[in-house]
Amino acid sequence: MQNRRFFLKLFSAGSLGTIPFLNASAGSRERKPAKGKAVVISTWDFGKEANAAAWKTLGAGGAALDAVEQGVHVPEADPTNQTVGLGGFPDRDGKVTLDACIMDHQLNCGSVACLENILHPISVARRVMEKTPHVMLVGEGALQFALAQGFEKTNLLTPASEKAWKEWLKTSQYEPVINIENRKKEEDPKHLPGGPYNHDTIGMLALDADGRMAGACTTSGAAWKMHGRVGDSPIIGAGLYVDNEIGAATSSGLGEEVIRTCGSHLVVELMRQGNSPEESCKKAVERIVKRDPVKAKKLQVGFLALSNQGTYGAFAIHPGFTFSVKSQQTETIIAAKSWFK
Repeated sequence: MQNRRFFLKLFSAGSLGTIPFLNASAGSRERKPAKGKAVVISTWDFGKEANAAAWKTLGAGGAALDAVEQGVHVPEADPTNQTVGLGGFPDRDGKVTLDACIMDHQLNCGSVACLENILHPISVARRVMEKTPHVMLVGEGALQFALAQGFEKTNLLTPASEKAWKEWLKTSQYEPVINIENRKKEEDPKHLPGGPYNHDTIGMLALDADGRMAGACTTSGAAWKMHGRVGDSPIIGAGLYVDNEIGAATSSGLGEEVIRTCGSHLVVELMRQGNSPEESCKKAVERIVKRDPVKAKKLQVGFLALSNQGTYGAFAIHPGFTFSVKSQQTETIIAAKSWFK
């Protein structure tokens, strides 16, 4: 009886405000999502074409989830983009393996890793989210599921990427170069494998007119990687995270470093504390740099964030990281600020 009276007193209307675990943190900036303000952002210059595809859905009042899926289909199917999907550089065994994840405004998410011979891994990831009780499927299991869902096998190794792989085999040297995504081919006529053009991803975040957010991330991963290597791109909380109460974030660059900090989730939580999207990305970058300042001088990681109010920002370790924006009023490519100048 005494315990019952204590319980009733503790949770009476007059005492609720004094119970610490029932209060939001003092720095919390949770807000209702903005409605009527659709926007889509994505990593790198090639995100411009992906954004245009996503906008066909967003501009018509469609859902953010549908928009990001359709948006990243563009680089996934582009054989000239050798960092995502079809035509992506293979691993050291000559196999093109794909990683992708997708997440909606209700924390539903799906992911595939080390998936071979499927043109649109992002759509398989969505099927994992919607058709299974799981979040992630990998390797042969992911392929088996994709085929059962009606996806067809496609040879993703194009002649150009196969040629580059065979050239790389002559030395088998692995020397990733910072910001290879923006290096023009004419700047490296030999198109040397193992150096420029060796990896990256597209991460896309969207807010639709109904205030729903979604994100997608898809890649063929690091060129010449060990077979079975998986980076941050298909990992919820690392390569992508969406929380409709706050915002969303995605990453680009060396996945291992992003995984170590649960980078995208970190960015969203920093926004929850009241930081702007750009400030949140900067603080996440700072954690990576401070962990190993010497190593940070030779690697690139960039974060991109979108709040549920439609504001956005990015920050990277080194200059050169860009992102693309598309809304009713804006269509542009922005260079992110960086830790090292």
